[in-house]
Amino acid sequence: MSCGDPHETECGEVLDHLYEFLDNEMAEGDCAKLRVHFEECSPCLEKYGLEQAIKALIKRSCGCDDTPVDLRTKVLARIDSIRTKQRSGEVVEATEVTVSVEESAGHGAAVATAE
Repeated sequence: MSCGDPHETECGEVLDHLYEFLDNEMAEGDCAKLRVHFEECSPCLEKYGLEQAIKALIKRSCGCDDTPVDLRTKVLARIDSIRTKQRSGEVVEATEVTVSVEESAGHGAAVATAE
């Protein structure tokens, strides 16, 4: 994704590291670069806001339950797959990804699945 405007940090790079930013897993210097980009780029800021809202919803829904390792692995693999498609210029339709509820280790969990 790119908004078409020149930025010091490219939109694709920002979005590739969005979850690291949201999870506070980045060095402060890198976080600062992303904050500057969000101030300049409304499409990326919108994407940031959406992802932040999704994470908050999942956190509220799951409470304090730990995410099962296999579930986390599956979701991260699906995210990587979608990013790879986007980088190659392939259009990823919203209908390609669905969210379903599965019982995992005795807890309901949201899972991204391909149709």
